[in-house]
Amino acid sequence: MRLLVDVGNTALKVASEENNNITFIKEADINWSAVKEIAIAQVGPDKLLEGITAKAHQLGIPLSHASVTAQLGAVKCAYPQFQNLGIDRWLGVVACHYLYPNQHCVVVDSGTASKIDVLTKEGEHLGGWILPGLDMMIESLVSNTQKVFSDSESLFLPKLGKNTPNAVKNGALIATLGAVETGIAQLKSDFDDIQVIFAGGYGELLQLYFEKPSVFIDDLVLKGLKNWCEFMHK
Repeated sequence: MRLLVDVGNTALKVASEENNNITFIKEADINWSAVKEIAIAQVGPDKLLEGITAKAHQLGIPLSHASVTAQLGAVKCAYPQFQNLGIDRWLGVVACHYLYPNQHCVVVDSGTASKIDVLTKEGEHLGGWILPGLDMMIESLVSNTQKVFSDSESLFLPKLGKNTPNAVKNGALIATLGAVETGIAQLKSDFDDIQVIFAGGYGELLQLYFEKPSVFIDDLVLKGLKNWCEFMHK
């Protein structure tokens, strides 16, 4: 069994991978006797990973940290200095190309930050944007203004706000959805040729209010990590 680990900015996702199947598991439920190797995608702090790395060293299980390269299989990175691209973004792009090899892709991973990447059907990563996540947008706005405020009860909705908390939350949602639409426009293609993929903690919410067909993939980075492992073992 291979253990796949996605270390985000605020949370850790762990999954087992056997026979091409990825299954989320809790860190406390890892069957260490079955783990043969561990692959890690890390953008977050080392402290989130301390328990897994300590156990791996204790048991002598090999650890590998995924890294960005100029090209992985058919996928080409847009960054001339490819090392500066976040591994989570890279693996999301890689996963989407192999999940939807005959379509252009717009990849939206929204959590602490919202990351939008654009990929052609040929595997050319055109680049992307990093926006504050919905919570960060709200926090930044509220903390830097005197009379703008939010609350924990108001929902994110794609409509005009009629009170200040609605205006703040709905504005963050609409700004992010608008960026997704602008990403689609970069492809200059009929939407029939484009697949929009949402991921991350706010991915389901964004997909719910995105008006065009799309999918939500909770384990997108882990799927890309699995692809990375396959290329590394060739």
